Amino acid sequence: MRKPLLISTAVAFVGAMMLMVVSCENAVKDTTPPAIHEADFLPADCDIYYTGDTLLVHWVCEDDAELGNYNIEIHNNFDHHTHGTSNVDCDDADSGHAHGSVEAAWVYNQDYAIPRGQKMQTIEVAIAIPAEVSEGDYHFMLRLTDHAGWQTLKAVPIHLRKAGE
Repeated sequence: MRKPLLISTAVAFVGAMMLMVVSCENAVKDTTPPAIHEADFLPADCDIYYTGDTLLVHWVCEDDAELGNYNIEIHNNFDHHTHGTSNVDCDDADSGHAHGSVEAAWVYNQDYAIPRGQKMQTIEVAIAIPAEVSEGDYHFMLRLTDHAGWQTLKAVPIHLRKAGE
């Protein structure tokens, strides 16, 4: 009498495993990158900030399935390179200002988590600008990643001036 019980248990186990495999294959895959809303995005193209002050970051993001995390990076643009997400020319706002040394350029790179289960989130971050960094052109970079690993990039050109200018 034990053999039929053992066989029926094995059949039930195999059936449950097959059901799990089929349900995993039918799961909807997230193939859409997250979105960064452009309205009210701060910082704005060509904004001017001062050493020793605070750079306020504000934006709204969303994903069709689940948001993951974001990274904020700020680095110098003394060589006027581009990241291809903005075609704005800030030369008018920069006229007459020299660039500081690359050795004293500001570098900021910070990862932030978005709480699990969120499809939409308003982000607000205050970043202290060091007083002793070089003035000049910088890029504010935002990398938004959803839970599936898709990423959206936004690069914004900004200017940094010495306090008191």
